[in-house]
Amino acid sequence: MQAHHTAGTFALSAADLAPLHRNCVFESDEHVQSHGKLGSELTGHVIRWGRGAVDTAVHKGAFDRMQVYLVRYGAEVHIESDTFDDFSLVHMPLRNGMQLDVDGARLNVTTGQAVFVSPRSSLRLHCLAGSERLLLKVPNDLLHEASSGPEKRTGSWSAGFVLPRALNVQWTLLMHSLLGTLSLPRDVSLNTDWLAHFERSVALFIAGNSSAEPRIDRQHGHTAPPVDRLDKLALADGGRRMEKVLDYMRMRLGAPISLHDLARAGCVSERTLNMLCHRFCGTPPMELLRNMRLDALRSRLLMQPGANITAVAFELGFSHPGRLAAYYKARFEELPSETRGRHH
Repeated sequence: MQAHHTAGTFALSAADLAPLHRNCVFESDEHVQSHGKLGSELTGHVIRWGRGAVDTAVHKGAFDRMQVYLVRYGAEVHIESDTFDDFSLVHMPLRNGMQLDVDGARLNVTTGQAVFVSPRSSLRLHCLAGSERLLLKVPNDLLHEASSGPEKRTGSWSAGFVLPRALNVQWTLLMHSLLGTLSLPRDVSLNTDWLAHFERSVALFIAGNSSAEPRIDRQHGHTAPPVDRLDKLALADGGRRMEKVLDYMRMRLGAPISLHDLARAGCVSERTLNMLCHRFCGTPPMELLRNMRLDALRSRLLMQPGANITAVAFELGFSHPGRLAAYYKARFEELPSETRGRHH
């Protein structure tokens, strides 16, 4: 796996992951042993094995308060997990995508993206055969401290949140630096204050970009309307407002959505929404929505090779099959049928 930097992604190289490969927690080709070992490292879960041979491997690196895992199953897996008691996870697929249902919301995650998971009621996870992913395990008390102090309660951030592509590079560089601390010679020790500060910085990046709480007009008790006089404030608080828009898109991916709907979701004017989308994602709002739908379609075709392309496209909000083919080929350099055909 070579490092590359294209279209808002920056892959971790084999050299970046080498410190994890040197610390193997376990390897197994047995269903029961794999299930038990994974549960003891993370949390209780039910796992159903699909296509492919079981070839499980877990590698681990530990910092002061966080742990990072490199996880491979080999076979396709469907997992139903217990909720997390005192930690949250950030998943980052390194090979093949994944699909998560977090508290009823479906998240499709492609290679190189990062997804924050902190379920309150339920978590289901589907990984394709041959999947490999990086997991960062973060104590919730560290997230509390980094965001607003120890008094902040659990639930102050989204239960499930896909990091915008515009922030993928920053997240990957953080992971690059974090993994780099594991590769230091044994006779070199990091300053403990610096390491604590760095871990808080990673936690702040997560907490600061995963809040899904709507902005409430306290006087009237409803979501504040998008008005032009808020443009300067909206731009200053752009990241948080952009996340509201992205969450709105994800939750209503197959529904008819207008530019006005997206502006209201972010509590901004349409002009400000356009500026925010270009600033954080490099594309206009409706093109961003279309790309999100295209990514979801590709993920579905990779995970369900027998899926009916037209039916899935309609489900995801595409009403013009001819235009869909052109958009899809422009984004992925192949047609939907070619994506599906390669995985039969």
